[in-house]
Amino acid sequence: MVIGTRWFLFMLALCLWIFRNEGVGITGPSPNTTVNSTVSSSRPKVVKIGVLFTLDSIIGRSAKPAVMAAIEDINSNRSILPGIELQVIFHDTNCNGFLGTMEALQLMENDVVATIGPQSSSIAHVVSHVANELHVPLLSFAATDPTLSALQYPYFVRTTHSDYYQMYAIADFVEYFRWREVIAIFVDDDNGKNGISVLGDALSTKRAKISYKAALPLGANRSDVSDLLSEVNLMESRIYVLHVNPGSGLSIFRVAKQLGMMSNGYVWIATDWLPPVLDSSETPDSDTMNVLEGVVAFRNHIPDTDMKKSLITKLKRRKDKQTSSFNSYAFYAYDSVWLAAYALDIFLNEGGNISFSSDPRLHDNNGSTLHLESLRTFDSGPQYLQTILRTNFTGSSGRIGFDTDRNLIRPAYDILNIVGSGLRRIGYWSNHSSLSVVAPDISYAKSSNHSSKSTQQLYSVIWPGDAKTTPKGWVFPNNGKPLRIAVPNRVSYKELVAKDKSPTGVQGYCIDVFEAALNLLAYPVPRQYILYGNGERNPSYNDLVDQVAQNNFDAAVGDVTIVMNRTRFVDFTQPFMESGLVVVVPVKEEKSSPWSFLKPFTAQMWCVTGAFFLFVGTVVWILEHRLNHEFRGPPRKQLITVFWFSLSTMFFSHRENTVSALGRLVLIIWLFVVLIINSSYTASLTSILTVQQLSTQIEGIDSLISSSQPIGIQDGSFVKKYLTDELHIAESRIVTLKNMEAYIDALQRGPSNGGVVAVVDELPYIEILMANTECKFTTVGQEFTKSGWGFAFQRDSPLAVDMSTAILELSENGDLQRIHDKWLNKKECASNDADSNKLSLKSFWGLFLVCGITCFLALIVFFVRVFCQYTKFIPEHEEADEEIQQPVRRRRRATKTPSFKELIVFVDKREAEIKEILRQKSRKRQRSKSLDDNSNSPV
Repeated sequence: MVIGTRWFLFMLALCLWIFRNEGVGITGPSPNTTVNSTVSSSRPKVVKIGVLFTLDSIIGRSAKPAVMAAIEDINSNRSILPGIELQVIFHDTNCNGFLGTMEALQLMENDVVATIGPQSSSIAHVVSHVANELHVPLLSFAATDPTLSALQYPYFVRTTHSDYYQMYAIADFVEYFRWREVIAIFVDDDNGKNGISVLGDALSTKRAKISYKAALPLGANRSDVSDLLSEVNLMESRIYVLHVNPGSGLSIFRVAKQLGMMSNGYVWIATDWLPPVLDSSETPDSDTMNVLEGVVAFRNHIPDTDMKKSLITKLKRRKDKQTSSFNSYAFYAYDSVWLAAYALDIFLNEGGNISFSSDPRLHDNNGSTLHLESLRTFDSGPQYLQTILRTNFTGSSGRIGFDTDRNLIRPAYDILNIVGSGLRRIGYWSNHSSLSVVAPDISYAKSSNHSSKSTQQLYSVIWPGDAKTTPKGWVFPNNGKPLRIAVPNRVSYKELVAKDKSPTGVQGYCIDVFEAALNLLAYPVPRQYILYGNGERNPSYNDLVDQVAQNNFDAAVGDVTIVMNRTRFVDFTQPFMESGLVVVVPVKEEKSSPWSFLKPFTAQMWCVTGAFFLFVGTVVWILEHRLNHEFRGPPRKQLITVFWFSLSTMFFSHRENTVSALGRLVLIIWLFVVLIINSSYTASLTSILTVQQLSTQIEGIDSLISSSQPIGIQDGSFVKKYLTDELHIAESRIVTLKNMEAYIDALQRGPSNGGVVAVVDELPYIEILMANTECKFTTVGQEFTKSGWGFAFQRDSPLAVDMSTAILELSENGDLQRIHDKWLNKKECASNDADSNKLSLKSFWGLFLVCGITCFLALIVFFVRVFCQYTKFIPEHEEADEEIQQPVRRRRRATKTPSFKELIVFVDKREAEIKEILRQKSRKRQRSKSLDDNSNSPV
């Protein structure tokens, strides 16, 4: 329909233009005539360039002096187009699509090689069709509609940046402050609609969206604006993107000010229409700046170069200027003229020829009064167009050049914050560095790309209402509609959530957590709890989540498990209850056995412990035998002493005292080992005597899968889908149980009597079941899934983020645990695995190792000391041998080698006896040595 309207305007304007030509007696060349402005062998003396925009507009008042200055600079510059005068022909579009199209057709009859303009995107759509046919490039410095593509309009050359980049800059700005929804207010024309469409695409890549598109009709009056703003003010989002025309934008802000929409909590983002309005005045009106306080605006970035400053000075000195200051469009208009001139100079230097010819298709051979032959085609237009596209130079607006998609290179924007009486730059945006406080020309000079989220940065922003904290971007709508909260109408486990006669109509653990989180929010949340389900059986929780996703409810509050397929359609808060699937089976009390006292230790542990008792007793006997009379006596008595001492240490009741240092060291280490073993034995025996025994062979999820017996699940739960889809359990094995009583009955009857072998459910439910049944049931194996319960909200709901923060605060301050203790009393049940309570050698081998090493070291020290004494004790003379041996024994030679029996006899002697004999031997040797010395001395 839009295309049809454009063609209607185009054909109507064409007819009026032809009738106007007939009225003044203008006739074109004959149908078969081709008119050339030059010949190929000479350069033209005059070349015409057309200018098409609204002269008396905010953009036009800055652009016209810039175009005139560019023409004068080019004609006075001998290095470009020497010998050629560049002439400009102005046509005013008067801010009217119909009149602008007529002016464009009039302009084309002047044999212009290029047209600077048009300013309006709507006019550009229509005129581009004419330019395509006549091969006349359109160099538009203000038409930013992103749908003006090179594929559809090959002769349309945009010398400013497309709104495509601006909308992605706004999307990055929205993401930077973590907003999720915006309201777009725009003029209902090509530029407005197409720009907002791109904004929606850009926001979707950031997981944000346009919640409402508010279109203003062309020429909207104050009443229209007031009605539209009043409508959007009732909505949830407080982020407004204003994409309108420079001439009407300020009136929207004034109406918003009167409606109280420029106060704290609101965010206004203006596209690049606003800065040109403010830049066109040296000192903006104080009332206007007061209205715009806190607005954020985007402006095309113009590098602060000497060329820019020189052009501003030149424009301000012009006598024909109609504005006290100049906006960014002046620089783009100035560079557009220079682009046409540079390309024309290259085109002519390469042998190009400027000639125009009539199109035979426009000739009328039927006597019609429509003289279309007056529109002539630029013969070398395709070559001149390609020259323009490959021209590259530095202008007053920065680097001029085009990429492969014919877009101006290096798009960049200043992000401005209106504060007080001026504009404050808070950062930049470019498609190279995204949001940054570094100027784009510096960023582009660097080779690396700095567009990651971690490096994005902006200076602080002063928001409407002089607010310094970032607005959350949304409020509950002022349309009298409370939050619609779906609550599952359960028939079991009513401690979690249940119907109630209180004002809210519901109660339970989940409701208390939700209410406590709401109380931590900085704003009130009107809400209405709506029961979901018929009350006869638990509702399907998947259906409940679907209802939220389909906008039938705003949220779902209850024991809703966070599973992957649900997160695709709704947003969950931070989990307020940990959960996971477990297997539940019935148990029975195990009868006590006469041999239960042997169960705490494994057989290996018993053997090693007994062996160490005897070993340590033997070691202590060896260390104490020579010193301690309690460890001496007949062999029978000594053997009894070893056994008694070993076993009595188990109860710390040994009566024998240790006197040697080595014996005491060994005994201390061993008593510590005995203490640990006794404590562990007592604890293990206590646990075994109270253990329960499983009544089935199911030991966990693996054995449950491999069996073929029926499995119970809770009605309405996601467990059935998980068991069939993920674990591939036959659906015929699954039995749906309505409530807790059905759980108990099915488990107690068992599979042989029409019951189930086990129940698979989430841990919080099972804890309630076990607490209410005095531990008649227990879990086996480990949790085989990990998840949690959360509150479900519609996709991208900002309330979900705030509620997650509130839940974390509840967890940190302990309120979450207090609510849990109020509703859910957890009772610990004994373990169901008796074998797991048995203690093995693996748990104590370190203690035995330390004790064994201590014993061996003590024995080594003992025997080294005995060996040293024995070497001193060996007799060297026959007399010494007689003193050692008993009188009844035969005398032996002093040189005879000692036997093992003698060594044993030596070791068996008391320590005191050995020391006394060694002292006597020492005195005898001294006396013998003295006598020998006297006998050998001379008389």
